[in-house]
Amino acid sequence: MKQFLSKIYKNQSNIYKVSLFLLAITLIIYLFPKGGKFKYDFQKGKIWQYETLYAPFDFAVYKTDEEFNAEKDSLKSKHINFYRVDSKIQENVIEQYKSKFAIYFPDSLYSGAIKERLYEVGADILNQIYNKGIVQAEQDNVPGDVVNLVKGNEQTSVFFGDLIQLSQLQHKISSILGSKNASQYAGTFYNLFFDDIKPNVFYDESLTNKVLEEELKSIVGTRGHVEKGKRIIAKGEVIEGERYNMLYSLRKEYESQLWSESNYNWILFGYILLVSITFLMLVLFLYKYRPLVYLNNNKVTFIVFNVLLMIFLTTVALKYNAAFIYVVPMCILPLILKAFFDPRLGLFAHVITVLLLGFIVPNAFEYVFLQIIAGIITIQTITNLHKRANLFISVAQITLIYILGYFGLYIIQEGHIKNIEWQTFGIFILNGLATLAAFPLIYIYEKLFGLVSDVSLLELTDTNSPLLKELAEKAPGTFHHSLQVANLAEAVANEIGANAMLVRVGALYHDVGKMNNPMYFTENQTTSVNPHDELSPKESAQVIIDHVIDGIEIAKKNKLPDRIIDFIRTHHGTSLVYYFYMKEKESAEDANPDDFRYPGPIPFSKETAILMMTDSVEAASKSLKNPTFSVIDGFVERIINKQIEEDQFINANITFKEIQVIKKVLKQKLTNIYHLRVEYPE
Repeated sequence: MKQFLSKIYKNQSNIYKVSLFLLAITLIIYLFPKGGKFKYDFQKGKIWQYETLYAPFDFAVYKTDEEFNAEKDSLKSKHINFYRVDSKIQENVIEQYKSKFAIYFPDSLYSGAIKERLYEVGADILNQIYNKGIVQAEQDNVPGDVVNLVKGNEQTSVFFGDLIQLSQLQHKISSILGSKNASQYAGTFYNLFFDDIKPNVFYDESLTNKVLEEELKSIVGTRGHVEKGKRIIAKGEVIEGERYNMLYSLRKEYESQLWSESNYNWILFGYILLVSITFLMLVLFLYKYRPLVYLNNNKVTFIVFNVLLMIFLTTVALKYNAAFIYVVPMCILPLILKAFFDPRLGLFAHVITVLLLGFIVPNAFEYVFLQIIAGIITIQTITNLHKRANLFISVAQITLIYILGYFGLYIIQEGHIKNIEWQTFGIFILNGLATLAAFPLIYIYEKLFGLVSDVSLLELTDTNSPLLKELAEKAPGTFHHSLQVANLAEAVANEIGANAMLVRVGALYHDVGKMNNPMYFTENQTTSVNPHDELSPKESAQVIIDHVIDGIEIAKKNKLPDRIIDFIRTHHGTSLVYYFYMKEKESAEDANPDDFRYPGPIPFSKETAILMMTDSVEAASKSLKNPTFSVIDGFVERIINKQIEEDQFINANITFKEIQVIKKVLKQKLTNIYHLRVEYPE
């Protein structure tokens, strides 16, 4: 049991990676639409390049989207609106009429017979107009339209013009009074009815929409039938008209039937196989070409998370509306991976993601072509991400490539631009604007995954930062030395293609540990008093060695990124504090070199190796009394060759050719620092 647990512990990193990739494969397959893939790729108006196709089974001919939408629009335009009658309003108005009639027609002015006749006239007016119905609003109907009138549980169809609108009420009352020879009483009746008559017919939107939805659901999606064995299309024929409709229907029927219970396991196995192969390519790339990234589970998780995020966003857009798949800013993936790693890794992950999406998107060739081209442009154009203008310029270039690529593909497919969908260009512009979200995403990822981008490195180069200001105050000589090393290291990094910004930041902070005991380092000693005179060589060496440990603690306290702390940890490697070792040897020949050795580790990257070389050369150059070209040449060669002999660079991915270039640059820079001139003959 202990051996089993021990094996698990030793292989926990590999177990984590396997679990991560299995989870990623499972999530991707879950996100993929549940349907098979039709084995023929065709486009309307193109030539059928395959062999003559016969119907493999009986299937219905589906209506195209255009036909289906046209039928829906026709149904909507012919749909009859529903109006509901509120009978209580008529009852209330009649009650009000009974109570107010005596006020407007008093006994003092009207005799009993006349008053009784006028009462009957008024009641008849109310009955006539309410039996017709007083409508509240026109609701986009015209008088000739037929509407459904619902009263209680009864429904009748009437012309909208037969209903009385409020604007027609006065005319209707006048007409009824005229027919009853009572026009002279029109003013009194108007005043009597003015405040009480209200509409009793109202547009019923919910019922109208409900009936319309039921009618739309009843639309049949098919318009014919194809029997098994019937020829659908012959090789060389143009895909148009009825041929296109049959191919479209066959593909739809084929994909729906393919994902059936009998084929489910096989199709699922196919998806698992293809997605697994694609992810295997990513794993092999990391393992072979980016071993440091592969060994870091945090970085592997970050890469897989971003691939999954792009696939998730695209599948969501696809389910909502296939036309919006280009709104998803796929170029954010290579952009972000380039910011944290390198362009090659960013492009490779982008291509892998696009290939995975090629299984599910419509017009897969068009999608894959445009996305890969856009990814290449992203890698080539976006440099110095910390400069804001560069991102905007690059996004404009990416958007232009999308537009030009889509335009070219459309011309090839259609042969003209008459029916081009110009709104697609707007979608590409939205894609470009969404790509600008890379800036806040980089910041979020730095906090979530503990990574460092060029933007953060630029912030760390600010010499007015609290930590560097403290270093300048407590150890001004060390601060000046760090600036000199930063300049040298940056120049060297630019020459051999290393990360110049990272090297500069590492150089600025590599000696922050000297703040704890600044006077024990010669660059900070301004008087003839040397604290080491009171210490033994072994104690002095320990004080010098401790500045590495102190620097790591200070850096962690100030929340410097791990990549910067690596420079503090490795800038002396496992070299000796040579001066005090030789001093100890003078008094004790059996001096143990391990007591005078830095704890390490040795440099493990080009950048950390550059810092070790430039730091040693710059510090030792202060001891040169009469520097000449030959002195500087031998001085640089001696220091760096000694580091090579001590195997300080065996873990760093740096070549002998690059080391020779570094020597050359350092010699040139030191020559400029000491203002050496060519000696002219007398």
